[in-house]
Amino acid sequence: MFFTVATVALAFNLTIEGLLNAATALPGSIAMATSFAGMFIGQALRPRMQPDTFRRWFLIAMIFLGIYLAASAVFKTLLS
Repeated sequence: MFFTVATVALAFNLTIEGLLNAATALPGSIAMATSFAGMFIGQALRPRMQPDTFRRWFLIAMIFLGIYLAASAVFKTLLS
């Protein structure tokens, strides 16, 4: 409940300050939709897999995500 209220309050304040508009809301909405899709896929797969197997694949995915984020940050730093 707190998370939902805080998120709505943040969106309201960002809109008032002019920081949240169609140009910034669309990518955020797309990212949120893909996050929810991934969460629902994970919830569907978890009961069908052994807990150790699910945990291993989840952690492997998180490692690759971390490598991607670190590499993109390094790449942007080198270009600027």
